Amino acid sequence: MVSWIISRLVVLIFGTLYPAYYSYKAVKSKDIKEYVKWMMYWIIFALFTTAETFTDIFLCWFPFYYELKIAFVAWLLSPYTKGSSLLYRKFVHPTLSSKEKEIDDCLVQAKDRSYDALVHFGKRGLNVAATAAVMAASKGQGALSERLRSFSMQDLTTIRGDGAPAPSGPPPPGSGRASGKHGQPKMSRSASESAGSSGTS
Repeated sequence: MVSWIISRLVVLIFGTLYPAYYSYKAVKSKDIKEYVKWMMYWIIFALFTTAETFTDIFLCWFPFYYELKIAFVAWLLSPYTKGSSLLYRKFVHPTLSSKEKEIDDCLVQAKDRSYDALVHFGKRGLNVAATAAVMAASKGQGALSERLRSFSMQDLTTIRGDGAPAPSGPPPPGSGRASGKHGQPKMSRSASESAGSSGTS
């Protein structure tokens, strides 16, 4: 565990931050020699980082594994050994030069396929989102209409209960007698008037 922590710190400080600062100085000073030197280092360091991802899983049990990683990073950076320049000129540059056309073709194909896949999945995602939005809107509209319908039915029942006319039915028991009593004098008076007119004649 201690060896792992020390190796990670060495790779972080001396393998990443230190070269990054000197790469900045090379770009700032526009020194072509330094610029090429640090570009070769970053290419080798990228390959080292890629290999490290797998070796940390399968070779971490190897004796002095982390110590060898520290020594390798120091060898790459040392101005005496010039390990990064040596590896680049002896192995990386010849290999990439011979396989450059095939690598470019693979990258172009991968780029086209990834773009097509991105467009395809993007369209599918938009269709799914649009369908979900339409379904949510239709469900919300149905719930709103049902809510408004329930409110309108409650309002109608309230209005009918407040202002409805009296129910039609048989009159109260005393209403017929009262109307009969009030109607009899009119009938007797009209009868007497008719009798008087016939007597005078």
